[in-house]
Amino acid sequence: MVMAVSFTRYGRLYYLDPGPHSPRVGDKVLVPTSAGPEVAECVWAPQWVSEDIEGLPVCAGLATEEHLARDERNRRRRAEGRSIAKRLIRKHDLPMKVVGIDYLDGDNVFTIYFSAPHRVDFRALVRDLARSLRARVELRQVGPRDEARLQGGIGPCGRDLCCATFLKDFEPVSVRMAKEQDMPINPLRIAGACGRLMCCLKYEHPLYVEAHRRMPKPGQRVRTPQGTGQVVARNVPADEVTVKLDGGGRCSCPVAEVCVPRRQHEEAYGRAAEDGRGSG
Repeated sequence: MVMAVSFTRYGRLYYLDPGPHSPRVGDKVLVPTSAGPEVAECVWAPQWVSEDIEGLPVCAGLATEEHLARDERNRRRRAEGRSIAKRLIRKHDLPMKVVGIDYLDGDNVFTIYFSAPHRVDFRALVRDLARSLRARVELRQVGPRDEARLQGGIGPCGRDLCCATFLKDFEPVSVRMAKEQDMPINPLRIAGACGRLMCCLKYEHPLYVEAHRRMPKPGQRVRTPQGTGQVVARNVPADEVTVKLDGGGRCSCPVAEVCVPRRQHEEAYGRAAEDGRGSG
């Protein structure tokens, strides 16, 4: 059984083992963390999954009124910390932008995440923050990708940012991946909200590599239900190819309905098949 929760509305999803509990969507539940149980909202009710998933934290149960009151106090303290931090940053005239804030009530510690174009000397700022908030304060500078993950937002696809919802780690992304996915090499088209190459170019790359291996290549002659012609484009998400017909016009056909002439098929796949039989 697996369930998913989020600490903020439309925020990143965290997966839990529901244990003996059966929360419904919208219920407030307790999530075990290094600082103790924290309140989160159930986004996916517990459900069976086909694969065995081990090592998930176990839900600590439904949140009580006491837990909800503590969570609300912490929310107010975080809002207070953000407001004071912004005011003092302006007072010290520092090139910083607050992108996120955490508060641990047990240790009375604020962790303020900020972005800046370069390294910042914030020692005087920390002293003023600690005095104004009456708590210990830690400042951590984050890069563009972490800034987007902390703030959230909408990507070029119109959906919530992957980094703010389900991605756990940032993996290297290259322009070569964009080329292999037939994306225009235009920074405005292949950059995410953070200004860096979109993360989806990385985790969708294996799908495109496999699809391009089995789909007819641009320029190949093929037969379709509408007639013979030449492949001019491939649509991997739709599993279709666009064919320029010999009789004029174009058509889009599912790959399963497209037939490549036998000679071209053998040239493309025959040698690989023979090598496979030989190695066996």
